[in-house]
Amino acid sequence: MRIKNIVLITALFGILALSPGCKSEKNNEIKVVNFEQLEPVFTKNDDVLYVVNFWATWCGPCVKELPHFMEVYDQYKSNKKFRMVLVSLDDSDNLETSVKSFIERMNLKGELYLLDDIKKMNEWIPAVNPDWSGAIPATLVIKNGQTLSFDAKELSKEELLERITKHLQ
Repeated sequence: MRIKNIVLITALFGILALSPGCKSEKNNEIKVVNFEQLEPVFTKNDDVLYVVNFWATWCGPCVKELPHFMEVYDQYKSNKKFRMVLVSLDDSDNLETSVKSFIERMNLKGELYLLDDIKKMNEWIPAVNPDWSGAIPATLVIKNGQTLSFDAKELSKEELLERITKHLQ
């Protein structure tokens, strides 16, 4: 009798967790997009501060800084004037294998995208920032379509917080 109750309770919690009315804290769905689909995500004139980080699973400095981004995301996620957009530059052929398992393992949250537009990178890299060589990690802080800061280097948690607090009102 006791095992039946445990199974029933476990099943009930599973159903509740999957129901549409139950919002999960962990949102690690990744969308595969080209740059034309990605750019409108963070260039809106909506008075929101967007932190856009370009990264890849094979990039050591990216892997090192992402936990800082998650700590900062957790700190600001309830602020309606803040959004974090993480853009993987991994090969889309690796989405179902290394990329999704990396996202799960690193517990990445926020808005997750895989930019599948390698053939046009010479067009979209300068569209992100004219001085960007394409090196990653790279972090863009943008508000109302205006770039407030751009770093093509690994950021510490303190550096990331400095860029956010300077522009978040």
